[in-house]
Amino acid sequence: MRPILMKGHERPLTFLRYNRDGDLLFSCAKDHTPTVWYADNGDRLGTYRGHNGAVWTCDVSRDSARLITASADQTAKLWEVSTGKELFSFRFDAPARSVEFAIGDALAVITTDNFMDHVPTVQVKHIAEDIDDQTDESALVITGIKGRINRAVWGPLNRTIITAGEDATIRIWDSETGQLLKESDKESGHQKTISSLSKSSDWSHFITGSLDKSAKLWDTRTLTLIKTYVTERPVNAVDISPTHDTVVLGGGQDAMNVTMTDRRAGKFEAKFYHKILQEEIGGVKGHFGPINALAFNPDGRSFSSGGEDGYVRLHHFDSDYFNIKMLFETQLVQFLGSDVAG
Repeated sequence: MRPILMKGHERPLTFLRYNRDGDLLFSCAKDHTPTVWYADNGDRLGTYRGHNGAVWTCDVSRDSARLITASADQTAKLWEVSTGKELFSFRFDAPARSVEFAIGDALAVITTDNFMDHVPTVQVKHIAEDIDDQTDESALVITGIKGRINRAVWGPLNRTIITAGEDATIRIWDSETGQLLKESDKESGHQKTISSLSKSSDWSHFITGSLDKSAKLWDTRTLTLIKTYVTERPVNAVDISPTHDTVVLGGGQDAMNVTMTDRRAGKFEAKFYHKILQEEIGGVKGHFGPINALAFNPDGRSFSSGGEDGYVRLHHFDSDYFNIKMLFETQLVQFLGSDVAG
């Protein structure tokens, strides 16, 4: 599995997102300039210039017409994907951290950090079909969370919003009223900051990665803990394969704690686990620094990783990956059969 190295960022990567069709890959970094690449060959298609701070996350509309980005410059911006034109800028009193379009792209959820006297917030914005009708007003503002909110995503049918962050607690909120519906259990949940959150393609479950050196799989509706994947390094990024029973974890020590250039020293490796059996099935080395972002292509045949080293690495899976899948499916049938027999 020879990777394609994509060098377009001058600073560490922060986030990666494929469009729904899987032909475009959007990357965010601390260098202020979100970038779009062809997901097949890694060629750079264009950049989105206008932010004055690190860009933490992004999302692309279902029709790939619009991009939304959240930045440390205290704005979230709407862009026209095809031209790179800035369409609108949502302004806040604190850095914007996480952003995601709702189903239908008529709403977006945006989080802001705790900054000076401002508390962290989760805000819902209406996204106008005609950009001339776009306003800065929030349809909903949720407060009361202590510590930075690293991720906020929509639940099934846009009825809920799921948040996670610095206080290691996952919360599910009513997206119309802002009422808190559920919180993750303190004992079975994460013990340190939750750095990342990614949903399954059918939204029935999601995975979280934490600095407590684990990733956890949760039921989206009930917030029941399903699986835990234990690793030996802080987890910065996670994703769920859309086509296979596989999850990928990435991370490593903080840059300030890494004293050796040998990439094995900081454990800078994307590790793959069987989603159900929780066993590690392989790893992909390459980054010369912690992995900050991971994303599976929607077709399940490739994945990309973004690192502290400023590189995006695009990996197309070879036949070994699919053979491992078949082997584990056989083991799983045997496992479930013995479980039933017992």
